[in-house]
Amino acid sequence: MTAAVQSKASMQGILCVFGGMVMLTAQDAVIKWISGSYPLHEIILGRAMVAVLLTLLFAHLEGGLQHLKTRRLGLHLARGLLLVIANICYFLALAAMPIGEVAAIFFIAPLLITALSVPVLGEKVGIQRWIAVFAGMAGVIVMLRPGGGIIEFAALLPILAALCYALMQVLTRRLGNTDKASSMAFYIQLCFLVASGLMGLAVGDGRFSGGGHPSLEFLFRAWSWPTPLDAVLIVTCGFLVAIAAYLLSQAYRIAEANLLAPFEYVALPMAVMWGYLLWGDLPDGVTFLGIGLIAGSGLFVFYREKLHGRLIATRRPMPRNR
Repeated sequence: MTAAVQSKASMQGILCVFGGMVMLTAQDAVIKWISGSYPLHEIILGRAMVAVLLTLLFAHLEGGLQHLKTRRLGLHLARGLLLVIANICYFLALAAMPIGEVAAIFFIAPLLITALSVPVLGEKVGIQRWIAVFAGMAGVIVMLRPGGGIIEFAALLPILAALCYALMQVLTRRLGNTDKASSMAFYIQLCFLVASGLMGLAVGDGRFSGGGHPSLEFLFRAWSWPTPLDAVLIVTCGFLVAIAAYLLSQAYRIAEANLLAPFEYVALPMAVMWGYLLWGDLPDGVTFLGIGLIAGSGLFVFYREKLHGRLIATRRPMPRNR
């Protein structure tokens, strides 16, 4: 791959990440808005039905449904399962916490992607980037405020979501040379469809509800038919997540994980904005300090990755003319 082609792919990947994260934060706001009225599995099922149809359309536009065939079905299903777990944990946290705080804790994920890219992808991470990763983790600890009586069940859910999401994105790089973005997005939505259906069969009658905790109520609430407006909101979630999943799959398929990861931080100000506009939630000073540590660490990782790429380029021998 020439430098010009690589630069173009990197820019396309960055734009895909930016657009995907904006759409995902809008979807998160919608899900939090209706989380007090419907069970999580019902929202995910309705969202997945719309998303699967859109993903099939994307596959057709990319050259035909034959591109959905894969020789790496197990890897696709592993990605899908990881993202299902990540989404469930994240959405359950949204039901009990301000959206800005959930997003802030979750955004240790790009730092985890950087860390996991070493053992899984064989990419090199220098000491300064490792320091940045640990600084970002310190930011999460600052936000959780251990010893202050603030850490609870819901606050741990975004951390588990971040770990599953990081593993999923690292696996995406393993598929990048053989499968199209539409194929990767299709199998993810298929996993959501199956998982939500099984959840509905297991707990959809509401027999486990009544515990009182917002996250558990969101998980175990009984199925109920949505109002016309809420049905539109669920369908909108399907559109948003289908487009976002395609964009993110495309991004990590064509560009380096270490390059793209910091650009996911656009979701932080977006989440804070939605929280303030819709619920009047504004993070306090300690939370903003934690956000700053996490975001600053991610941006530093990006800076070091960019500098590292330049150093490699300057050390390459000049091509000889024949």
